[in-house]
Amino acid sequence: MFLAPSAFERKEDKKKETLIAEFEDLEFQVFRMQENMKKIAKNWNILGIDQTKEEKWVIVYASDDGNVCKIMLHDCETPFDGSWDFSIHAQYDEHHQIHIDDIRGDENRGFGSICMNFLKEHALEQNISCIKGDIVKRDWGHIDRLIHFYEKHHFHVSIEQEKQHGMIYWQPSA
Repeated sequence: MFLAPSAFERKEDKKKETLIAEFEDLEFQVFRMQENMKKIAKNWNILGIDQTKEEKWVIVYASDDGNVCKIMLHDCETPFDGSWDFSIHAQYDEHHQIHIDDIRGDENRGFGSICMNFLKEHALEQNISCIKGDIVKRDWGHIDRLIHFYEKHHFHVSIEQEKQHGMIYWQPSA
């Protein structure tokens, strides 16, 4: 098939326009990231930055008082107003383990995976022996999604269908 030179130029121009738009978006996200990091660092420990599956930059930060640990995330598309866009809330127990209490925020954006990876890294830094949690009746409306999420992150998942209860367990590999 033969393409006329004018058709080729339009395709090339579109690529250039797309690249320019992507660059401008990235430039804006980096600027917003700098501003958000200044605000977040005043009250929380910044753990790092990461990219979502849509290639959007996020800031991951923590609050940890030795009893309760929160791994939180804020996207770099909006100004930080003091609240997180996604978080994993957990508690330390007497056996030097972390128990996940709740996961909060929008689903299917990659935020959960980013926060879980940072929670696991944080656990390793704190010499935590395992991360565990319960799947309870209120979770049953999205149980398949939860099982997929935890198994993707190498958790052992145990489900009792008739009781609508389950447990999750992750231990660092030796």
